[in-house]
Amino acid sequence: MKETSILKRIPESYFGKTMGKAVEHGPLPLINLAVGIPDANTPERILDALTDAIRVPENQKYLAFQGKSTFKQAIVRFYQRHFNVSLDPETEVCLFYGTKNGLVALPTCVIEPGDEVLLPDPGYTDYEAGVLLAHGQPHAMKLYPEHGYLPQWDKLDTSQAKLVYLTYPNNPTGSVATPEFFQETINHFEGTETMIVHDFAYQAFGFDAANPSILAAKGAKTRAIEVFSFSKGYNMSGYRVGFAVGNEDMIRQLKKYHTHTQAGMYGALQDACTVALNECDDVLRLQAQTFKKRRDIIEEALTVAKIPFEPIKGGIFLWLPCPPGFTSDQFVAYLLKKCSILVAPGHPFGIQGEGYVRVSFAIDEVQLKEALRRLTSIAECYHS
Repeated sequence: MKETSILKRIPESYFGKTMGKAVEHGPLPLINLAVGIPDANTPERILDALTDAIRVPENQKYLAFQGKSTFKQAIVRFYQRHFNVSLDPETEVCLFYGTKNGLVALPTCVIEPGDEVLLPDPGYTDYEAGVLLAHGQPHAMKLYPEHGYLPQWDKLDTSQAKLVYLTYPNNPTGSVATPEFFQETINHFEGTETMIVHDFAYQAFGFDAANPSILAAKGAKTRAIEVFSFSKGYNMSGYRVGFAVGNEDMIRQLKKYHTHTQAGMYGALQDACTVALNECDDVLRLQAQTFKKRRDIIEEALTVAKIPFEPIKGGIFLWLPCPPGFTSDQFVAYLLKKCSILVAPGHPFGIQGEGYVRVSFAIDEVQLKEALRRLTSIAECYHS
């Protein structure tokens, strides 16, 4: 059977194609730094809540498609507590079976065929697929290190954009946004038809300051939604739960879409995530502390070895320039053969990603220090 014309427009998912695939490497034990899955276990109190909830008869049947009121109220309280953002649980909250599903579905709910969508470059690899599935026109929004990988709105043509994707802390660069940037963003698009989605998957990982919500900007809910994930902050990547909050028009249309693509979220998952939001702020603080310590170890080791790197302000990745003369793929292959380290090439994250590799530090400290020992052993590649 031939591939459909719609699927032909969509590039292969790099991580869908490579995750779990066997790789050939050098003589040392392999250290996998390619995938961003936090290494700690789900907290016991969340596991206990899930275990108890599985046996609740209500959770063994269909539930309301738009979610339990207890879960939605927990989302509202979380946003009020952390960001001083008020939300209506019925009109400004939409649950997702995984934030990726929501981010890919969004263009179908917001744009018309042929509409322009601005995507961060470098940025998360799967935004483009959602735009192409909606028959939109993806346009790269080039981000540069000298500007902290923040869009410079006065230097970009945004006049035709109907939707803009942002993600901070940024995957893959580790850059972060400020409240001032988010306010400038909302102000820039005031009076236009442009809508904004902020992917907040790495909310917990702010190392020098807490990560702000775009919804805290004045006027943000007139045109923005924010997508939150349980995967990283709570060590719940396998649970596939997230949500969007904000602009009620986009939320309403996402809800309509999901009534046709899923029959409501499993009640036990909702109960477990309710406990996470209500009772596990300490887990988020610990994640930030743990990964900040790892960030500090990385930056110290690379500085001593005189290996250049982009400063890591948030998230769980190091955005590492390739040595002179190496493409992204060549450096990935070199690290595998020479150091038995697996990293991700930069080019799947956009044209601006060529010449970089993305290095996850979602591994324990012992492995991290061994990986850095191996990496710094090839420092001469940068100095030749």
